[in-house]
Amino acid sequence: MQKITTILFDFDGTLMDTNTIIIESWKHTFKVMNVEGLSFKEITKTLGEPLTFTMGKLFPEADIPKAVDIYRDFHRDTFVRDVELFDGMRELVVSLKEKGYKLGVVTSRKSWSTTKGLEKFGLDKYFDVVITADATEKHKPDPEPVYIALEKLGSKPDESIIIGDTSFDILCAKNAGLKSVLVDWSIALPKEERTGENIPDYTIYEANELLNLLDLLNSH
Repeated sequence: MQKITTILFDFDGTLMDTNTIIIESWKHTFKVMNVEGLSFKEITKTLGEPLTFTMGKLFPEADIPKAVDIYRDFHRDTFVRDVELFDGMRELVVSLKEKGYKLGVVTSRKSWSTTKGLEKFGLDKYFDVVITADATEKHKPDPEPVYIALEKLGSKPDESIIIGDTSFDILCAKNAGLKSVLVDWSIALPKEERTGENIPDYTIYEANELLNLLDLLNSH
């Protein structure tokens, strides 16, 4: 097996805890649009999708640009204040960089909030590339965003892995020829749904477990 040199992180639900912000933004949107809201489980199934895609799917008869603006205005006002890192993620990113790994973020989130989140915790300097929803025509699970990241990093699929929390991350990894690592704290992919094509290659239960996994993979 090729040694792993490159780690691609998903943003929402993996690197950053944005779950509450996203759910509250949806609730606000439902209220302002005066439409029946989705349940918590239904909302979590949309995590990892580009917002405009989800809006079009949920509200095919609605004014989608208006709905998107309602969501994003609320989201923007609360994001920087409320976004948090998952436990151990800062230490993990710093350790990976010190060990010489090439690091990237591949997300279906827009660039403004992605950048603000990374800057809030001083992580922007550790990532060699950040691929956001506004940088690509296609999105996860399509492999295009990953291919763009790998090209910019000068890396190959068989020396790279994706860390994520949704089925989109797992399927994107498979479609791009990378190994997938699921974070067990995912709310987007509950344990009972980690079957079939949603089965990741590996699962980590705490952030620092990735270091042990990489040592194991690179020892072969």
